[in-house]
Amino acid sequence: MTTIAEKLQAVRERIAHACAAAGRPASEVRLLAVSKRFGPLAVRAAAAAGQREFGENYVNEGVEKIEATADLGLTWHCIGPLQSNKTRLVAEHFDWVHSVDRLKIAERLSAQRPRHREPLQVCIQVNIDGAPTKAGVAPEDALALARAVAALPSLRLRGLMTIPEPAPDFEAALAVHRRTRALFDHLRAQGLPLDTLSMGMSDDLEAAIAAGSTLVRVGTAIFGARGAA
Repeated sequence: MTTIAEKLQAVRERIAHACAAAGRPASEVRLLAVSKRFGPLAVRAAAAAGQREFGENYVNEGVEKIEATADLGLTWHCIGPLQSNKTRLVAEHFDWVHSVDRLKIAERLSAQRPRHREPLQVCIQVNIDGAPTKAGVAPEDALALARAVAALPSLRLRGLMTIPEPAPDFEAALAVHRRTRALFDHLRAQGLPLDTLSMGMSDDLEAAIAAGSTLVRVGTAIFGARGAA
C-alpha cells in the first residue's frame, strides 16, 4: 500500500513538473493538504513527511484536529462553505479562511478574531463559472467585496479562491482558471495587495498552475478516497 509520505512526494513532483512546464519556479506554489474525513493520525503522518499546511471543509471536524495536533505547530485553512453560526469557531481556531463570499461573514470573523492572535488570513471565494450549485461571489461583485474586507480589522485580505465545475480536459480547465487569474490581476491593479490564488485540486492542479495558481488544494491524491481511513 502506498503511504501518505509517498503520495505527498508524488504530488510535490506533479507540482514541480507543472511549474517547470509553465516556466515558474516551484517555490511559487504552495501545497495545501486537504484532510477532511481523515483523522489526526493521517495529519500526523503527512506532517512527519514535511507537510505544514492543512485544509478542512467542515469546521467542527477541523477544530477537533487542530486541537488534537496542536503540538505540531501546523497552519490550518478553512476551505469549506461558511455559515454565520460557524464564524466564531473559525475566527478562534483557524489561521486562514478561503471561503468568504459575503461581507456579513467577513464582519463576523473580524469581530470574533481573538485580539491576541495574528490577523486571520482571508481569501474571497469567487464563483468564476457561475455554477448554480457553487458558493462564491459573482466576479463582477468581487472588487467591492474585496475592498470592504480589506478595510476590516483583524483580517488580512490575501487573494481569491475558486472551485469551478470539473472541466473535460486540460485546455478547458486552463481557460476557466485564466479567468480567475485575470480577475486577480484586475483587483491588484485597483490597489488591493493580493498575493494568493487558491485554485486547483487533485484533478486539475496542472492547469491551475499554468494559469498562475499560488496554492493548490489536494486531498484525494494524498490521503486517498474519502472515508477510506
